[in-house]
Amino acid sequence: MPKSGRALRALLSLLPALALLLALGAAAPAANAASARARVVSSGWNDYSCKPSAAHPRPVVLAHGTAGNSVDNWLLLAPYLVNRGYCVFSLDYGQLPGVPFFHGLNSVERSSHQLSDFVDKVRSATGTGKVDLVGHSQGGGLMPRYYLNFLGGAAKVNSLVGIAPSNHGTSLSGLVNLMDLLGARQAVHDLAPGLTDQAFGSPFLKKLNSVPDTVPGVRYTTIVTRYDEIVTPYRQQFLSGPNVRNIVLQDLCAIDLSEHVTIGTTDRIVAHEVANALDPGHATPTNCLSAVS
Repeated sequence: MPKSGRALRALLSLLPALALLLALGAAAPAANAASARARVVSSGWNDYSCKPSAAHPRPVVLAHGTAGNSVDNWLLLAPYLVNRGYCVFSLDYGQLPGVPFFHGLNSVERSSHQLSDFVDKVRSATGTGKVDLVGHSQGGGLMPRYYLNFLGGAAKVNSLVGIAPSNHGTSLSGLVNLMDLLGARQAVHDLAPGLTDQAFGSPFLKKLNSVPDTVPGVRYTTIVTRYDEIVTPYRQQFLSGPNVRNIVLQDLCAIDLSEHVTIGTTDRIVAHEVANALDPGHATPTNCLSAVS
């Protein structure tokens, strides 16, 4: 085989792994997952005895990003909301057999059904009719939107807050074009369909975007960063329709350089704006000083 042919074959074999590595940007490090999970119960997060208060009458369901999990993605935001009086729950979805910690890799449609089941579980435990959804990347974008648009979720959800959400898909900083140029989309899909479902031109995206972005009765907020390197171009994250607020993080704090990972996992300015979105009647200004509030 000519050297050029061997090189192309080698690149094709590495492409699925490369796609996976790029998608890991949506996840916080999982090295301390066991100890982190142990802290969840003591922090009041995923406490199924929690009953929402009059001030915060709906439980908050957190949905991690691609290759994230129910703990590592939320080590900042979940305690932040618990400390403000919310009942907070997080789920794992999109698991692949034999792959621990890194979830959200299975088909997005399957993951949407898992979200549906989890929302019903939380509603039953808390005795509430509706929840508020907050998600990062896939978990704040096309996955919950599929639940709202196609699985009857609109009747059970008050609001959706998407942090760096993959609402209309991604070019993955050009990797999708390279994947298609090399004819490797199917190979990546066979490895982790949750990745290719979010890529421009996927059958899943075509179905999702055949209907309006929003459904009546649900309030939508997107919080995006200009420095996103995973969901690109970043304006693909915006939604259109009634009851939508699209926020660019740098319009709130110009010196905040968070990219796709940190906007969803460690940014306290984002946490403050999430709290505003959950309780707009008591919102306070979000700016650079919100990082220390």
